[in-house]
Amino acid sequence: MPWVEMDNLKHLGPPLILKISIFLFCLAAAVIGQIRYSIPEEMRKGLFVGDVAKDLGLDIKRLVSGRARLVTDDKHQYVALNQNKGQIVVNERIDRETLCAQKSPCSFTLEIVLEDPLELFSITIEIQDVNDNAPVFPENEINLEISESTLIGTVFLLNSAADPDVGINSLQRYSLKENKYFVLKQHTRSDGSKYPEMMLQSNLDREKQSEHTLILTAADGGEPQKSGTVKINISVLDANDNPPIFTQSSYTASVLENVLTGAVITKVSAEDADQGYNGNVTYSFTHQQEESLCPFEINPNSGEIKLTGELDYEISSSYEINLQAKDPWGLAGASKLLIEIADVNDNSPIITMASYSGKISEDSPPGTVVALISVQDKDSGRNGQVHLTLEKNLPFKIKSSLRNYYTLVTQQILDRETQSKYNITLTATDEGFPVLSSRKVLGLEVTDVNDNSPAFIKGIYNTQVLENNLPGVSLLRIHATDPDLGQNARISYYLIDSEINGNPVSTYFSVNTENGDIQSLRSFDYEQLKEYKIRIQAQDGGSPPLRSNTTVIVHVLDQNDNPPQVLYPVQTGGSVVAELVPRSADVGYLVTKVVAVDVDSGQNAWLSYKLQKATDRALFE
Repeated sequence: MPWVEMDNLKHLGPPLILKISIFLFCLAAAVIGQIRYSIPEEMRKGLFVGDVAKDLGLDIKRLVSGRARLVTDDKHQYVALNQNKGQIVVNERIDRETLCAQKSPCSFTLEIVLEDPLELFSITIEIQDVNDNAPVFPENEINLEISESTLIGTVFLLNSAADPDVGINSLQRYSLKENKYFVLKQHTRSDGSKYPEMMLQSNLDREKQSEHTLILTAADGGEPQKSGTVKINISVLDANDNPPIFTQSSYTASVLENVLTGAVITKVSAEDADQGYNGNVTYSFTHQQEESLCPFEINPNSGEIKLTGELDYEISSSYEINLQAKDPWGLAGASKLLIEIADVNDNSPIITMASYSGKISEDSPPGTVVALISVQDKDSGRNGQVHLTLEKNLPFKIKSSLRNYYTLVTQQILDRETQSKYNITLTATDEGFPVLSSRKVLGLEVTDVNDNSPAFIKGIYNTQVLENNLPGVSLLRIHATDPDLGQNARISYYLIDSEINGNPVSTYFSVNTENGDIQSLRSFDYEQLKEYKIRIQAQDGGSPPLRSNTTVIVHVLDQNDNPPQVLYPVQTGGSVVAELVPRSADVGYLVTKVVAVDVDSGQNAWLSYKLQKATDRALFE
C-alpha cells in the first residue's frame, strides 16, 4: 500500500505529517478508492486538508462533470470539497474531544461519490490531538479527616483530575507539595488513566497540629505543559484503630443495556473490626471525573448499587468505578467495581441512498448501477451485522460494496413498453435476536429509447374512386402505431418514390405527413388505367428514426362517360352506307350486321340496337 507524506501544516506547533493511504479496487461499474489523511484539531475553516484529485489520479473536469460530493453519516460537515481545485478543506472547527472523547486514534470516515459513471472513494480523516486542555480536578478542595492513630503506610485515595486530551497531551503525572507527613503515590488503571494516592509516612499528633494543608498538582505532557491544582485540607481526629476492609479487592458485574432505571446492579460490602460507633461504615464512589457521566449510585448505608440513568452499549461498553468504605473517623478502605454492559439488539438498520436518480434508460446493459445504498446499524457484533435484500421477480439484484455500502444493479435488459415503472422494496435485516429490519421503497422510472418501428394496421390497404374525380379528393386515411414514448412515437407519413406510366407517383397522389390522409392530385380515367399501386412509409421521430412500409391499392371505378362506337358497317365522312338486297329476298333475309363497341365497363358497356330512322319501318327490323 503506497503512502504519501506532506509537510504542509505548520500553524499549530511542529510540522505535522499527513499520511495518505490509497487502496483501489473495482466493483460493478464503479472504481472504489480509499484515502487516509491526518490533520490536527482546531484548524480554521478553509485550511487545506488534502488534494484528493491528485492523490486519486482524478482530473478536475471529472470532479465537475461527475457532480462530485461528500457523503457522511455524521450530522456535522467537518470538511468540504472544492470541486474546482480537487481539494478537501476544513468546513468547521473540529474539536477532537467532542468528536471522540477519550477514543484514540480519533477519526471519521466519509465518501466522495461521482456519477456518470458511478464511482465511490472512501476517505478517512484522522484528527490529531493538540494540547488545548489543562487537567482539572472535580472540586477545588479535598477535605480529609484522619485519625491520629493512623498507621504509617496507610493510603488515602484522592480525587483524580480529568484531561480530555489524549496521548502525551493527557494527564501524565501528579505531584504533592513537599511535607514531612505525606508522600504521593501514582497508579495507572487498565485503561491507561492515572490516579493519585497519598500515603502517611510519619505519625500524626493532633495535640501538636490538628490541621494540615497540602497542594496536589496534576500536569500533562504537552508542549507547553498545562497543569491544574487542588487544595487538600486534613483534619486530624482522635484515634480509631481499624479501617473498613472490603470483602473483595475488586468486584465485577454484568448488565444488559436495556435494563430499567432503578434496577439493582450489585451489592458491595466492607467490614470494620472496630465496635459500636467506630465500626459504622459508609460507602461512596471516588475518582469520578464527572459525576453526570456515571449512571449509577451507591447506597451509602447498604452498599447497594442501582442504575440511575440509561445505558447504551454503543456509547460505553463498560464502567470502572472506584469504591470507598469509610468509618466515622475517616479511616477508609478501597476496592474497585467493573460493570460490563451487554449489547442487546435495540437499533434497527438505517437505509440511506448515497446516490440515486430515480431513472434508468431501457437500453441499459445488465450490470448497470441503479443506486448506491448505505446501510448502518449502531449495534455491535452480530447485532450490527446487516444484510440488504430485494424482493423477488424483479430484474435487479443487490451487490455488496465497501463498508456497509451496496449497489443496486440491473440483471437483464429492461423494456419500457412492457413495464415503465418499478417499485423496488429494499429490506435491511440484522443478525441480532430478535431480528430487527427496516424497509425502503424506491420508485424507478424506465426512460424510453427508440427501439420500436411504426406498425401499420394493415399490410395492404384498398380504396376506390370514381373516374373523372376532382383533383384533391381524399381517397383514404391510413394509420400506424408506435409503442414508444414522446418524440420516439411521433409518426410522419411519406410517399415512397416510384413511377406510374413514366411519371413520378408524386404527380398522382399526395399524403398528409401528420395524419396519413391520401389525396389525388389529378382526375383519373378508368379507360386509361383501372388500378394504381403506391407505397407509403411511416417514420417515427426518434434518433435514429425507424420506418415501416405499406401498400395502398387505388381502384378506379367506371362511369358511363363514353358513347358506343359503330365499327361496322364502316361509315366514312358523311356518306350513307348502301347495302344491296335481291328482289327475291325472303322475310328474314340478313341485310347486314351492325357491330358497335363501348369502351366503358360493365353495364355501361352493355349495348342495345334499334332502327333510328327508316323509309319504311315495315320492311326492316
